[in-house]
Amino acid sequence: MPEQSNIRRSRRELRPSRVVRSSPAYVRRRIPYYAFLDEEALVAIERQADWLIEENGLEFQGDEEALRIWRGAGADVRNTRVRLPAGMARELLKTAPAEFTQHARNPERSVQIGGKHAVFAPVYGPPFVHCLDEGRRYGTIGDLENLVRLTYMLPALHHGGLVTCEPCDVAVNKRHLDMVYAHLRYSDKPFLGAITEKTRAEDSVEMMRLYYGADYLEDHCVIMGNVNTNSPLLVDKVVTEAIRTYCAAGQGIVVVPFILGGAMGPVTTAGAIAQALAEAMVCGAFSQIVRPGAPFVMGNFLSSMSLRSGAPTFGMPEPVMSNYAVGQLARRLGVPLRCGGGLTASKLPDAQAAYESADSMLSTALGGANFVLHSAGWLESGLSTSFEKLILDADRLGAYQVMLSGLATDENAIARRAYDDVEPAGHFLGSGHTLANYETAYYEATMSNSESFEQWSDEGSKDAAVRANERWKQMLSEYEAPPIDEAKDEALRDFVARKKAAVEDAWY
Repeated sequence: MPEQSNIRRSRRELRPSRVVRSSPAYVRRRIPYYAFLDEEALVAIERQADWLIEENGLEFQGDEEALRIWRGAGADVRNTRVRLPAGMARELLKTAPAEFTQHARNPERSVQIGGKHAVFAPVYGPPFVHCLDEGRRYGTIGDLENLVRLTYMLPALHHGGLVTCEPCDVAVNKRHLDMVYAHLRYSDKPFLGAITEKTRAEDSVEMMRLYYGADYLEDHCVIMGNVNTNSPLLVDKVVTEAIRTYCAAGQGIVVVPFILGGAMGPVTTAGAIAQALAEAMVCGAFSQIVRPGAPFVMGNFLSSMSLRSGAPTFGMPEPVMSNYAVGQLARRLGVPLRCGGGLTASKLPDAQAAYESADSMLSTALGGANFVLHSAGWLESGLSTSFEKLILDADRLGAYQVMLSGLATDENAIARRAYDDVEPAGHFLGSGHTLANYETAYYEATMSNSESFEQWSDEGSKDAAVRANERWKQMLSEYEAPPIDEAKDEALRDFVARKKAAVEDAWY
């Protein structure tokens, strides 16, 4: 039907060009939190967490210095079991800032973590990448660099994370250098540092000293480590050494109990939440002994599981409830919170990925998470980073940002003047009020297609994943690196080269 096709083409040509609105460096929340648990339930969970801390205790293994620090602070340390006197953890956490700034090399990209703010970061840690063209494969340093570039270009992602995928073609003992450099060179957003081994954390901090200057780090947080406890109730040296490295340098630490219900924690959701609270509180207390006032973010990563197969499940009601509950618990402690994200067990960016991620992310947003790792790109229970899902998730994050920013009720929003030129049974499309608000009235989902079936067919009948595939390729073709001081860049490259040359490759 050539006539109809021509008409539709003419309509497209008459449409105004897409308006690209500037996006803030982070979300300023202006809506209430969703209070899921009542006071009785919150107190019950807090009492169980206190019992675990005071009576049962936590194991601290592999780091004698951590045990020495605990003894000096007055904890009950027997062999490697650490118990804290009643109220000690909460008292120590009082010096942790309720909110703080993580400074980016571009000051306009600095983020506020805690309080009524939310910061979205991409997926972290998958060894595989996935895209429509090549399917699933091991990640490379080239993939990581491209993911850093895309994250830099996506306004709804405020933070770079670090391991957007594992660069498996670089030696394990050296890849952290390339990752930190990639984030400094190809983006100007804040990011995380390495944590898998003490010297890698130290290298991350040293690279930031090279860029910012040692004095600047003394009273500015420019990098954070993100660590997981070895649930249940075991804190290994990866955690304590990362805390000692980052916090001692005046930098931040995010501590996240990673609990698969029925395996690393009780099968009951309340019990698992209490365990997560206990583990996070003790690690937060430790961070404040190392350096009072060091930025600390309490984390929670609670997943349900299939009790038939043992496979983790995401977007289910139990972890969704935990996102709401830990938000309330973190606010009662007065510390920033990391939880949730766009989580799914799906192997493709399909309907399962969409609904599981949406349920997980909505509870994360309404529950009040301040720092959201895994906001975009997570696939296959965290084993894969999807290029297409990164684009699709980021598009929806823009919608969450609008929702969290609240509903305006000023004179323009109430729209009394809109009725000046619209009679009963009239139409608002051509009114002065509509034209004045035309560009900003509604969030425009870039990756959604809301056209007619005929127009969608004329344009290739592309589903969301295909559109996202085209989008990320277009973005990479248009990418321009943010400017960087040449002397600082040379110093960073020299540091990386010297560190790499000093040791043999290790692949474990």
